[in-house]
Amino acid sequence: MTDNQQVNLNKKGLVYISLGFMLSLFSSCDKQELPVPAHEAGDVITGSVSMKSDYRYQLFFDLEKKIVIKQNLKTDWDLAFEANGNHVILNTAKAMLAVNTQKVEFSAVPSTEGLSFIWDETSGNLDSTAISDWEGKKNVYVIDRGYDESGLHLGYKKIIFQLVDNTGYSISFANLDGTDSVSYQIPKDDRYNFTFFSLEGEGSIEYIEPPKEDWDIEFTQYTNIFYDQDPPLPYLVTGVSINREKVEVSKVFDKTFEEITLSDASDYVFSSSINVIGYDWKFYSFSVGKYTVDSKQNYLIRSSKGKYYKLHFIDFYDTFGEKGTPQFEFQEL
Repeated sequence: MTDNQQVNLNKKGLVYISLGFMLSLFSSCDKQELPVPAHEAGDVITGSVSMKSDYRYQLFFDLEKKIVIKQNLKTDWDLAFEANGNHVILNTAKAMLAVNTQKVEFSAVPSTEGLSFIWDETSGNLDSTAISDWEGKKNVYVIDRGYDESGLHLGYKKIIFQLVDNTGYSISFANLDGTDSVSYQIPKDDRYNFTFFSLEGEGSIEYIEPPKEDWDIEFTQYTNIFYDQDPPLPYLVTGVSINREKVEVSKVFDKTFEEITLSDASDYVFSSSINVIGYDWKFYSFSVGKYTVDSKQNYLIRSSKGKYYKLHFIDFYDTFGEKGTPQFEFQEL
């Protein structure tokens, strides 16, 4: 498939997207700002994306263009390095974990014995990550690379984050037994939110997210932390993340999709948490053995380009009954 998928519109405004393989809309207007001028709403569009039944794909969707901009296998990357800062995040689509061993020599960390791994917070808060406060310390971190789409564990790596400056990062990593030691320079590019990196083999830069101005929501698996469990339970779920660049979302569960208008944007609080849409617009029914979508859960999205959309989900299966195919309706307001 090409990065830009072709979309056909029929006279009713339906969009059908074929893939092999979600959003921030706007922040609330300050009182000093001018109100959003009224204009005619767009057509109601029906979209469908295929993550496959094993949820192997991550898909980046642009609401304005009504297409998937890019897709990748969730196993294509391990770490993402912030373009306008020094934060490093894990690929939570693989249930990855990490731990700071407080050691400064690779040879002092030959195994995972005695280590307590932690996770990145589901909200995407960059001050609550497993790899945090690393700059200048050169401590050895152990990375649990998580699992592929078949449930196969992908092993461990140990890594030292050497330094960061305005141009990029310097890292060193190796297997737990010290073999295959690699040093790598990872560049920054402020056209993107992050530079993505794979720890496979000798390491590689991977182009995962599209440029930050070009997409709104991402369909993906991610690790949700269930804090109502004791101890807290990290668990893979399947849903939607929003673009950290300007996109914000408000949940509108007290109106029908048809009732929501542009004027409602000033009545709701918007969130930039990347999991604000999340996974629980669907639930698994054990009585029927399949997922059911709650189409009454509506979302107001302020897009990366400052436009407002409403969106809700209508199905999680394709025409052949295969799960992993979110279907949704959305409309520019």
